[in-house]
Amino acid sequence: MVTETPKKKCLGEGCENEISTLQCPKCLTLGIKDSYFCSQDCFKKNWNTHKTMHKQETKITYHNPWPTFAYSGPLRPVYPLSPYRQVPASIPRPDYADSGIPNYSSRNRSKIELLDAKGQDAMRKVCRLAREVLDIAAAALRPGITTDEIDEIVHKACIERNSYPSPLNYNHFPKSVCTSVNEVICHGIPDRRVLLDGDIVNLDVTLYHEGYHGDLNETYYVGDRAKADPDSVRVVEAARECLEEAIKLVKPGTLFREFGNVIEAHAKTRNCSVIRTYVGHGINTLFHCPPNIPHYARNKAVGECKPGMTFTIEPMVALGKYRDITWPDNWTSTTSDGKRTAQFEHTLLVTETGVEILTARKADSPGGPVPTPTAGQTNGAK
Repeated sequence: MVTETPKKKCLGEGCENEISTLQCPKCLTLGIKDSYFCSQDCFKKNWNTHKTMHKQETKITYHNPWPTFAYSGPLRPVYPLSPYRQVPASIPRPDYADSGIPNYSSRNRSKIELLDAKGQDAMRKVCRLAREVLDIAAAALRPGITTDEIDEIVHKACIERNSYPSPLNYNHFPKSVCTSVNEVICHGIPDRRVLLDGDIVNLDVTLYHEGYHGDLNETYYVGDRAKADPDSVRVVEAARECLEEAIKLVKPGTLFREFGNVIEAHAKTRNCSVIRTYVGHGINTLFHCPPNIPHYARNKAVGECKPGMTFTIEPMVALGKYRDITWPDNWTSTTSDGKRTAQFEHTLLVTETGVEILTARKADSPGGPVPTPTAGQTNGAK
């Protein structure tokens, strides 16, 4: 006999509705669990009664949740994370938005989609919106801002565009954007750490709009000290150039394995290594799908570019070793030696004659190439 799990009821007085994902932010701060409500209106209506659960005001103590972990570099997480950000029910969402688990069962996981004209136009639109959101977030970067504040900016910008922030709850990722600082290769979780003058940070933005995902990222310099540090500039500009060199190859008939050869060859001219664990990927109605695009040389990727394909190329380049380790959050990936790393990504459409960069920078996009510091400039990064 199978017993059905009873559904949880809203905490609103007299409310019989089933709960939503909305929790009381104050309860989360105090560590009070299961403080769920069915809606924002119900939460506001019951606030005067509900707040009696908050027996006393408790000041948030920021801390490193894994003090004994063998971090490879100086960066540390700063917890607690801010409360889960809500997305209005009116905004269409991907299948994993509630469950946290993407459903690929109805798709052939080895088939590479060739989009028709309608699908290509949908990708153009979502990628344009994704570029807008990344530029808004990048414009807010400055010494003193936290990556959590950047997450809030991205989240609001997505909602303003009637879009769902694709990372949110994807395989239970807790935030709306990935923020990868200094030695973090990718999948950095926005937290309470303040960005410092001299940091470099990658912002990885993906939107889900009208059934399609658009994905891009760039690495930015935080403050003037970062732009004056030769090593930071070397790794950031190497990653930028590696992506540019790879995109030059995109056209019908190019083998997927060729991109890695060009990327690694260029990285070596900058005395940098290429991370091997993470790859570019197909993207359309699914966040991640075939093909896989390795970024290192002599890889064994199978297949070739064909018109109508949409995929990302997103090389991750490091000053030191290419090997990586993962923090106990099961997301944050850092270089194994703690040295800095940078990444750039575009979503690309293979056309009949070449490639269309769907997430291309605009004339007024923040960031952009920085010249190598000249002798006598201060090396301020740590």
